[in-house]
Amino acid sequence: MFDTLKQDIQELLAKNAADPNGAMQSICELLQGSIPYYDWVGFYFKNGDKRELKLGPYAGAPTDHTIIPFGKGICGQVAESNQNFVVPDVHAQDNYIACSLTVKSEIVIPLFKNGENIGQIDIDSDTPDPFAKEDERFLEWVNQKVADIL
Repeated sequence: MFDTLKQDIQELLAKNAADPNGAMQSICELLQGSIPYYDWVGFYFKNGDKRELKLGPYAGAPTDHTIIPFGKGICGQVAESNQNFVVPDVHAQDNYIACSLTVKSEIVIPLFKNGENIGQIDIDSDTPDPFAKEDERFLEWVNQKVADIL
């Protein structure tokens, strides 16, 4: 599944190289539509010099969480730690910001450009504990490809 998606993403990026936002929007829609347990897929980016993340392109239900302070929720923690964060059960997390009552698990992978954490890809799932190491490696690859067009 991930190998086929990699080919699709490379084609999307080639077609949309001059439009990074359009490319990221297409990636979000592709991932959400192709992987059954990716119920919400979005990118957050560092908001200028502020210690906060701002929502970028996404696919899934609208969210009120368009700005997330560093340190808050899973995304805010990744902004500070620069580490992948896989949450098998969001209800077991003290520092979790609920986007939807149906979300059971989350994976957040930082996006680096020239060694700097400039954002992240965030996946919410309504399925308990669906994320494997293959998801992490795949999403790291996605972020590397996105960084190349930013």
